[in-house]
Amino acid sequence: MNHFYDVDGVVLTLGALLLLALVAMVALHQRGKTKRAEAVLTRDQEYNRLTELAVTTQELTGQQLQDISAQLADMRSRVESMERTLREVE
Repeated sequence: MNHFYDVDGVVLTLGALLLLALVAMVALHQRGKTKRAEAVLTRDQEYNRLTELAVTTQELTGQQLQDISAQLADMRSRVESMERTLREVE
């Protein structure tokens, strides 16, 4: 039999193409997994940054609230002192 293409060569070529296609599919699948993992890592890092920012902001707000409370207490004692003085003057 004189075939234009040898059967063994055709089978070998098809097998190699199939193997190459499988390797390409696995590589693309792994690349997709890597991209998703990078996206999750980036999201987690951003979440951590926002959490740290929120904690810092809460601490600053708490300190400011303490300062305002102290100022208010001081103003209250001054107003009470002025009221006593005004009552004594009357």
